Amino acid sequence: METRVFKRKIYDKILSWKNENNGKSALLIEGARRVGKSTIVEEFARKEYLSYILIDFNKASNEIKDLFDDLMDLDFIFLRLQTIFKKKLETRKSVIIFDEVQKCPNARQAIKYLVEDGRYDYIETGSLISIKKNTENITIPSEEDKIQMYPMDYEEFRWALGDEVTIPMLRTFWEKRIPLQSAHREAQRNLRLYMLVGGMPQAVNAYLDTNNFGKVDAAKRKIIQLYADDFLKIDPSGKVSQMFMSIPSALSSNKNRYTPSTYIGNVDEEKRVELLKALEDSKCVNIAYHANDPNVGMPIATNFDKFKMFVGDTV
Repeated sequence: METRVFKRKIYDKILSWKNENNGKSALLIEGARRVGKSTIVEEFARKEYLSYILIDFNKASNEIKDLFDDLMDLDFIFLRLQTIFKKKLETRKSVIIFDEVQKCPNARQAIKYLVEDGRYDYIETGSLISIKKNTENITIPSEEDKIQMYPMDYEEFRWALGDEVTIPMLRTFWEKRIPLQSAHREAQRNLRLYMLVGGMPQAVNAYLDTNNFGKVDAAKRKIIQLYADDFLKIDPSGKVSQMFMSIPSALSSNKNRYTPSTYIGNVDEEKRVELLKALEDSKCVNIAYHANDPNVGMPIATNFDKFKMFVGDTV
C-alpha cells in the first residue's frame, strides 16, 4: 500500500499553538488509536522545525524511559537523546515529540520542567490518556495545552479523494438557500461513501489503494480488535469491551436508548458510570445524550441516563 499523509484540519490548530505560545506550554493531542496523531505530528515537525526527535514510548528502550526519572541534569538528558536518535537539537528551532506518552508517565510529568527550561518545543500524543491508571502516580503538568483529534471528517475525506471543491460548493448552496436539484443525488451518494468507508486513515488508504470494500472492512476490523484489546487492559472483566462490541447490534435493534444491562448484565450505578466513562475517555465512541429541550440551555435538559452510542470512526 502507498503511504499517504492526509491533509488534516488539526494541522492549523497545532500551528496556532506553536505561533502563539512560543515554547511557553507543551501541546497534548488526545485521541483514539489509529486516527493519525503520530503521522500528522511528525509531518508538522518535519515542515515547521529545523529538526525534531520523536520518542515512541510504545517501543522506546528502558534507557530512554529512565532518562525522565531524574531531571536534575537536563543538559545530560538532551545530550543522550541527541546521541541515541542521531539528531541535533537547535534552541527554539527544534521540537521533541512524546508519542504515546501514557506509556511513560514520568515523561509527561517532566513536561513542567522541560517547558520551564525553554530550549525546545514539546508535543505529546496519547490514547486513553485520561484513564485514572495512567495518571494516578504523577503530577499532571499545568504547562500543557490539550486538543482533541478525531477521525477524518467528511471534508477531510473529500480532500483525501482529491476533491477540494464539493464542500465549499455545498456550503455556498446552503448559505444562499439554493436547492441542489439534480446534484442532490450525487451529494447523497458521496456522503454514503463516507459513511461506508469511515474516517480512519487506514480504511481510507485501503479504499484509495484497492477500491475494494472488503479490504476497507478488513482494515476497520483490525482497528476494532485493537480497541477491544485496549479495553481489556483497563477493564480485565471485559465489560467495557463487551459494551463497545455491542454497539452495532444495539443500533440495529432500533431501541430509543442504549441499555448497558442488556449486554453486560446488572451492575451497580457506580460501576456503570465508571464503565461508560472509560468508553467515553477512549475517544472510540460518540455518545449522544437525550435532551427534551434542545436550545441554548440544552445541558440543563440533558438526560444522562438516556443515550445512544455510535462507533467513533466518523465525525
